[in-house]
Amino acid sequence: MNRRTTALSATVALAAALALTGCSSSSGGDKPELKVSGAFMPQPVMDMAGGFLTITNSSGTADKLTSVTSPISDDVTIHETKNQKMQEVKSFDIPANGTLSLERGGNHIMFMELKKKPKQGEKVSIELHFEKSDPIEVDLPVEAANHNPRQH
Repeated sequence: MNRRTTALSATVALAAALALTGCSSSSGGDKPELKVSGAFMPQPVMDMAGGFLTITNSSGTADKLTSVTSPISDDVTIHETKNQKMQEVKSFDIPANGTLSLERGGNHIMFMELKKKPKQGEKVSIELHFEKSDPIEVDLPVEAANHNPRQH
C-alpha cells in the first residue's frame, strides 16, 4: 500500500510539472513579433521635428506603442492627427497580424526642444517602448525637409 501511494504521488507530481511546463512554454509564443521599417525624420527647420515609421506585427498578439525616447530630445511624444489637428496620445494600438503606420499628415512621433538640429544624411537614434514587447532601437535617417515617401 505504501508503494502504491508513492507511485500515485510521483504520477501526480509529474503531471503537475508537465502541466506547468506546458503553460509557461505556450505563453512564450504569445509575445508580439514586431518589425520596424520605413523610418525617417525630415530635416528639422525649427527646434522640433517629426518622426515617421511603420511597425509590423506578424504575431496573433496585439501590442501598444507606449512611448519613444531619444538622446536628441528630453521631450518626445506620440501624436495622432484627427480633423487636421494634432494631439498627444498615451499609446497607439499595434493590431495582431497588422501594422501601425506613423506618416506625414497622420499619426507621428514629435520631438520638441531638440538639443541639436540633425542635418540630411545623419541618423537620429530612438528607442520605441511597448506594452508587451521589449524596447526596439531604431536609427531614423534624416531626409530632406520635404521628404514624403508616399509621393515617390
